[in-house]
Amino acid sequence: MTDDDLLARHRAVLPSWMPLYYDEPIEIVTGSGRRVTDAAGRSYLDFFGGVLTNMLGYDIAEVREAVERQLATGVVHTSTLYLIRQQVELAEKIAQRSGIPDARVFFTNSGTEANEAALLVATNYRRSHQILAVRNSYHGRSYATMGVTGNRTWSASSLSPLQVAWLHSAERLRGLLSRLGADEQVDAAVEDLREVLATQTAGDVACLIAEPIQGVGGFVHPPDGLFAGWKKVLDETGILLISDEVQTGWGRTGEHFWGYQAHGITPDLLTFAKGIGNGFALAGVVGRAEVLNAVPAVSFSTFGGNPVSTAAGNAVLDYLLDHDLQANAARTGAILIDGLRAAAAGLDGVAEVRGKGLMLAVEFVRPGTREPDPQATARVLEACRAGGLLVGKGGLYGNVIRMGPPLTLTEEEAREGLAILVDAIRQVLAGEGGAA
Repeated sequence: MTDDDLLARHRAVLPSWMPLYYDEPIEIVTGSGRRVTDAAGRSYLDFFGGVLTNMLGYDIAEVREAVERQLATGVVHTSTLYLIRQQVELAEKIAQRSGIPDARVFFTNSGTEANEAALLVATNYRRSHQILAVRNSYHGRSYATMGVTGNRTWSASSLSPLQVAWLHSAERLRGLLSRLGADEQVDAAVEDLREVLATQTAGDVACLIAEPIQGVGGFVHPPDGLFAGWKKVLDETGILLISDEVQTGWGRTGEHFWGYQAHGITPDLLTFAKGIGNGFALAGVVGRAEVLNAVPAVSFSTFGGNPVSTAAGNAVLDYLLDHDLQANAARTGAILIDGLRAAAAGLDGVAEVRGKGLMLAVEFVRPGTREPDPQATARVLEACRAGGLLVGKGGLYGNVIRMGPPLTLTEEEAREGLAILVDAIRQVLAGEGGAA
């Protein structure tokens, strides 16, 4: 079968709103470490990891062996109506690591489901369907999570079961708060929260849901301390804080195990997904018992936290901690961000290089302006592929290259990927300059 055959079959049976990267989409057929190979036999260094999901990389023996041991028992599924040893053991580890006192864990299959569950818990606990959300955010593709997603590209429906009021984001290039310094921005954001509560709500708000670093939004992050300013206001009336850690969890930022820890507070609920399964469907929500037990009905998850996915999750978390991958994310991430900032210093089409740890972004604009340049971004994406590097794309205007390499990335691989990316950026921007 050729790539063209598979592409034609894809288009014949799958919906048009499922995008594919690249002018000539690729099928990834094998992987090892931080590298993958496509159906044509071309090898790539992977800096996107299945959208930050293959957190340890590919073909990790400890994860494979843990899954194989579970498969050898013949028990792939039992449902949560039965005791699942792997599930309990993983819940114990996550509860202990969450920072939330007297924590309970509910497992789901994806970040969307995790956020949906967190919203269900918060609205039941507070007996209100009023939600605070942040502009430029992304929380999932389900009915409620679309309602709290502040990015029109991903909001497939204007209908929502929630009443949502919007806070200003930490967008530092174009947002209304971008003109301010870090301390002033926090103060203004807190004032904004107070005004929104006073003017757009009935007072009995259920929660504020926010990403410590906005993933789909282009890895935009606020000044450290913003969540603390928000939480001080929320605590005055008991409004819950949900930290969406689907992309920021497990030490990816290098600085902390969870993104919320940069702000010196503890959320009432946190959601997790992606990296903990290293490709297996695994996600969930953590909250203190009083909050998570607030759902006044029987509920369970048919596949969430199943024996196979939690076997993988236990192996992933153990590997992450045993190899101190948070420190590795800080170390290799510094190579990338320092190198990118040095290379971009004289490039007019690069508006900003930003990120923490192995969560990095480059935002492109038309030279001499702050106007987003999604066309240049798409060309950089293609040029990276041609050079043997897979990266992602995002941002409110589609003008951001996103990178979330596996946390096992080596320093040598960081420098190799950096060289390919810098070459791609220079190639594209030089070409644009010549055309002008």
